Amino acid sequence: MKNIAVIGAGTMGNGIAHVFAQNGFNVTLIDISAAALEKALATINRNLDRLVTKERITEADKAATLERLTTATDMNAGVSNADLVVEAATENVDLKLKIFQQLDAAAPASAILATNTSSISITKIAAVTERPTQVIGMHFMNPVPIMKLVEVIRGYATSDEVTTKIMALSKQLGKAPVEVNDYPGFVANRILMPMINEAIYTLFEGVAGVEEIDTVMKLGMAHPMGPLHLADFIGLDVCLSILRVLYDGFGNPKYAPCPLLVNMVMAGKKGIKSGEGFYSYGHGTKELIVSGSFK
Repeated sequence: MKNIAVIGAGTMGNGIAHVFAQNGFNVTLIDISAAALEKALATINRNLDRLVTKERITEADKAATLERLTTATDMNAGVSNADLVVEAATENVDLKLKIFQQLDAAAPASAILATNTSSISITKIAAVTERPTQVIGMHFMNPVPIMKLVEVIRGYATSDEVTTKIMALSKQLGKAPVEVNDYPGFVANRILMPMINEAIYTLFEGVAGVEEIDTVMKLGMAHPMGPLHLADFIGLDVCLSILRVLYDGFGNPKYAPCPLLVNMVMAGKKGIKSGEGFYSYGHGTKELIVSGSFK
């Protein structure tokens, strides 16, 4: 596999495109928004500059990476010669099903179709295609250029051959792939999201404040980031979507989203992406400007 198409130029999509291009693959980054593509290229350029500054890559490596990266606003044209398509659109099941129906019609018959979903059923996504054996999950972690893990999720019909190829490909990217089966939340979010939800309940019930909860988990459990800060980083809307997938998939009340989380998302407080969640952030940055800003 040499030609990779990435659908979606947001945080995950531009990170996935970056990693593939840096590791020698020809990448087409696709988004309906030209402005989103421009922003994504600027982000990739900045991230490559950081690697040059840290002497992890050379200026020549940076130039070669950018040379292997192209953009497109037409998905059909963008995937026409892809060996692998990685979808990294918004975590919305209806949107993903629509994209995969279109990809199935537009991508070469031999192409593998992967989704970066963090919780949505691979089997459900594969069922809208005529190639369910070639549909698989590649759940990268954020930030993609730094985090090593890739959850490789087998749908009900995903073939052994496709799974083997994606495991090997992930290693080519310098990642550590872990094969998991297709159940709600897979492994990472099935464990992580109930912890984040419990931290929100702990705040909601007045047990402790934002900074106190995060400090306990950082200093007591050796977590690099407290669960409420991490929720802001992931996106409170994304956390809510994943919890709803878990709740709907298992029918277990332990996965029910905390009412505080629901209200914050409805109020537009989505974390870093909106500038405010459990903390407040500088405009367009991930830098805290007010610690524990929750009211």
